[in-house]
Amino acid sequence: MSPSQVVSQASSKFTAGVERFQDSLKALRTGRASASILDGVTVEAYGQPMPLIQLAGVTAPEAQLLQITPFDVNNIEAISKAIRDNQTLGLNPSDDGRIIRVPIPALTEERRRELAKQIGQKQEECLIGLRSIRHDSLDTVNQAKKDKDIGEDEAKRLEKQIDEAMNKAKSQVEEISKTKEKDLLTI
Repeated sequence: MSPSQVVSQASSKFTAGVERFQDSLKALRTGRASASILDGVTVEAYGQPMPLIQLAGVTAPEAQLLQITPFDVNNIEAISKAIRDNQTLGLNPSDDGRIIRVPIPALTEERRRELAKQIGQKQEECLIGLRSIRHDSLDTVNQAKKDKDIGEDEAKRLEKQIDEAMNKAKSQVEEISKTKEKDLLTI
């Protein structure tokens, strides 16, 4: 790999890390109904586990309610069971034979603080991953410098570009985290 590719590869890894962080925060419940809350739900249907999104349409017609419309009405019981059995969600769906309604309970102050801590933990895990990517990229640059593939000035320039990409990713993670925490703590 050429030294100039190191920077572009590091940038794409930083971007992927930020996107993974953002996706991991979608699963955290903020007290408002969002279809992404159910992204991780797997339903036992047609003899095999399937993602809920492949079996039903999920909408949020109200701020405190999710509505799930199965594509096949025969899966309604399995969908309800999968949501009810998922302990991390803590939701209790009800159905009328055609549509499943999932009321989203309001968050208590204690639960809000607990979720805010989880956001902080996820942020720290993401930043550790970003630092690891940065470290690997800098090692590649240093190895190229030792092998005389690039000069001292080129190595400094590449290191600076990697650090700039890292700082950009770090600020994005902090902004996403701050926004999610504000959304979570707002009653």
